[in-house]
Amino acid sequence: QVQLVESGGGLVQLGGSLRLSCVASGFLFSDYGIRWYRQAPGKEREFLGVAFSVGGITDYTDSVRGRFTISRDNAKNTTYLEMNSMNPEDTAVYYCNAWRGTVNYWGQGTQVTVSS
Repeated sequence: QVQLVESGGGLVQLGGSLRLSCVASGFLFSDYGIRWYRQAPGKEREFLGVAFSVGGITDYTDSVRGRFTISRDNAKNTTYLEMNSMNPEDTAVYYCNAWRGTVNYWGQGTQVTVSS
């Protein structure tokens, strides 16, 4: 059974940091690219960044570049989203996504709330 389970969400103050985790099971994690998204209330799901399956390459959307870092530990089937200098606009449900070709797996999401 394929699963992606996010954790680590919660309430953080303005300027604070948070690290989200996403643990994968049921597929060969190392063969899949990883993407993180978020969805704020009333808004469309927003792409945040990607960690490719090879080469350790990552890339980010402009709104989080320099503040957010995606990493992956293939030995633990886990990806992480490190978030720094957070602001209320970062309040959203955060999702991890594993993809390979046309195959996509999604986690259930974890809520992050940034208070001012």
